[in-house]
Amino acid sequence: MELYGLNRAELSSICDQLGQPAFRGKQIAEWLYRSGVRSFDCMTNLPAALRDKLNQTSTITRSEIVKRSESADKTAKYLLKMADGQTIESVLLPYPDRISVCVSTQIGCPVGCVFCATAMCGFVRNLSAGEIVDQVSALQQQAGRRVTHVVMMGMGEPLLNFDNVVKALHLLNDELGIGMRKMTVSTVGIAPAIDRLRDLDLQITLAVSLHTPDDDLRRRLIPIADKYPLVTLMQSCREYTQHTKRKITFEYLMLADVNDSQPQAMELAALLQHTLCNVNLIPFNEVEGLPYRRPNRAAIEAFRKVLEDNGIEVTQRMERGRPISAACGQLRRRQLSS
Repeated sequence: MELYGLNRAELSSICDQLGQPAFRGKQIAEWLYRSGVRSFDCMTNLPAALRDKLNQTSTITRSEIVKRSESADKTAKYLLKMADGQTIESVLLPYPDRISVCVSTQIGCPVGCVFCATAMCGFVRNLSAGEIVDQVSALQQQAGRRVTHVVMMGMGEPLLNFDNVVKALHLLNDELGIGMRKMTVSTVGIAPAIDRLRDLDLQITLAVSLHTPDDDLRRRLIPIADKYPLVTLMQSCREYTQHTKRKITFEYLMLADVNDSQPQAMELAALLQHTLCNVNLIPFNEVEGLPYRRPNRAAIEAFRKVLEDNGIEVTQRMERGRPISAACGQLRRRQLSS
């Protein structure tokens, strides 16, 4: 039985089945998630007989770091190999006052966004809750500092791996001590899953990749958007904010001469009126083999000004790791093609 990815209640139940007191489950959880051990033999406060039994009946499956690259700003991107040989990407983002980790939730991605390096490699499978949490634990060990923030914005569409993502959020909160308010889940806008997430009333930040206020263009950029037109998506988003009282971040990837005009900014402002939200402008990180470019600074500033003049709160993502291809999918794509 695989133990990495189980919470302390589940681990306590296993201990009970092995004739051990329930508190052993808490001890195992602390070894797995706080200490990041990879062997039962390292769990020195467990009885030798229990360690022997766990070695016979259970496993601890962790990823292996196969590649690491670091930029001048200390952003580090990792390629992690899973037990089945598949690879995923995770990014460590150190700041003076915090440590953030960007994690993947799937191997590849089924959504097919036309500007995304991950989409160019297709979809393989969902990650388990343990595989999601393991990325945080592995990078925390690499950093030698406690991870304080987690963003699920790496490879994959988190809300198409709903149950594992939700379990991972709870594990990160309960076992690694990362506050729910310091975790962000990003989605291209899977409306029914946003409704499910709303009903869980988690104090996370929801980030919705909008990228355009126009349905036709959105379908071309994000093919799965054909299932969830903007009227449906925005209804789910407004109900989410009304229920949770949590502000949504709308991610807007800026593509030169595609979605960066001032009229499009006006449309976006109109779409977001009366919605508890902010807009995060993200200049495109160029991907080899794709035709898209990032807008110049003047175009970005003009777009931002239109939004702010119409009462929309705007942030602009701090660029980290651009020299090491920190945008999701690029490192794995290079590894697959080598």
